[in-house]
Amino acid sequence: MQVTSTKRRRSPKPPWDPATQISVDHRSPVPLYYQVASQIEEAIDSGALPVGARLDNEVDLAAQLGLSRPTVRQAIGSLVDKGLVVRKRGAGTQVVFNRVKRSLELSSLFDDLSRIDQQPTTKVLVNEIITPSPEIAHILGISEQDKALHLQRVRSARGEPIARMQNYLPAGLIEPDDDLLEERGLYQLLRAAGVQLHAAHQTIGARVATETEAELLDEPAGAALLTMERTTYDQSGKVVEYGSHVYRASRYSFDLSLRGDT
Repeated sequence: MQVTSTKRRRSPKPPWDPATQISVDHRSPVPLYYQVASQIEEAIDSGALPVGARLDNEVDLAAQLGLSRPTVRQAIGSLVDKGLVVRKRGAGTQVVFNRVKRSLELSSLFDDLSRIDQQPTTKVLVNEIITPSPEIAHILGISEQDKALHLQRVRSARGEPIARMQNYLPAGLIEPDDDLLEERGLYQLLRAAGVQLHAAHQTIGARVATETEAELLDEPAGAALLTMERTTYDQSGKVVEYGSHVYRASRYSFDLSLRGDT
């Protein structure tokens, strides 16, 4: 008996069209070039304009939007300055990066990337039980005779490496399984093990990439990297994780919200 499948194939998404996706308000105090640039950047961030996608040349784009060529040139120039697109002579403008923006919350990079549909993947480089150095033992609040789990991973978004993550945990908190570490975020594994993440202290900085880091992150040696160190505590105040991470500055940024006194 022949079985006929009734499952419908999803129609492919139509290509991003600036004529219908970009709207400008001539009465707004926001400059026209900025309105155009911010909407193109939003399309890049959301994946509607993926890496490799091309925009029309400035003349055609200006005609589609009903704007002057200098306005469109200024909008594209601001995106070039941010490293999001490059101009290709005779072929318009090409998207080169969709920068990941991450708010500073007590969450893992894997969770944040999943939430904004960045399709995270992980490559495990180191997964071993070690005798920690005195410095690491002190941070974790364990003795130098105790054991610790040492992890080192490369996290990618939409196939592009964006971070090299190094973590230390007191041994025994989670199962040190490569498959689990590739499929799920570290905080997911901690919560699944019954660990209640309560608070963290973190420091953000910047430096240049070493040769090893540059190779792992597909950057030239000496490229700018963002750094983050985080110590995470459970509800009893015990340290459950210490992380020392580096991120590609060309592909990654932190968002901070600041409040004034009330």
